Amino acid sequence: MEEKRKMSTLEKTARRYLQERGVTVEDIGELVMYLQEKYHPGLKMEQCVYNIERVLEKREVQNAILTGIQLDILAEQGKLEEPLQSIISSDEGLYGVDEILAFSIVNVYGSIGFTNYGFIDKQKPGILKKLNDHSSGNCHTFLDDIVGAIAAAASSRLAHSAKGEI
Repeated sequence: MEEKRKMSTLEKTARRYLQERGVTVEDIGELVMYLQEKYHPGLKMEQCVYNIERVLEKREVQNAILTGIQLDILAEQGKLEEPLQSIISSDEGLYGVDEILAFSIVNVYGSIGFTNYGFIDKQKPGILKKLNDHSSGNCHTFLDDIVGAIAAAASSRLAHSAKGEI
């Protein structure tokens, strides 16, 4: 039986931020399932969640979550200087820094994560569709990319573990 691991304050905060912004591990698990079910017959949600949990243990991932969500919150509150305020608030298509932050997560498990991330970022299934709905008044410019990147990294980890590499 696996011993209960003690979470750092940073990890607890990152997880809390995700929950407060309406994202659960199960939501991300559905994205992993979407990305991997055709490559892993019989894939179970528990396997997806297990890999997400391992991704969320990484300090680089926690830092990206905290940074991105803080920027989204500041944009919602109108506390950024122009032109950054307008760029982040409107999730301007040519901004790209949100994707760069997401790449720091994707990078943790190798190049297959980039392919998964690009695919899911274009498809926007599940929670990503909800996060990209700008009618709610919430700003998720960074969060949608972070969530997609966590799913892509967990998918990559799953693919590597199936090959015995992790």
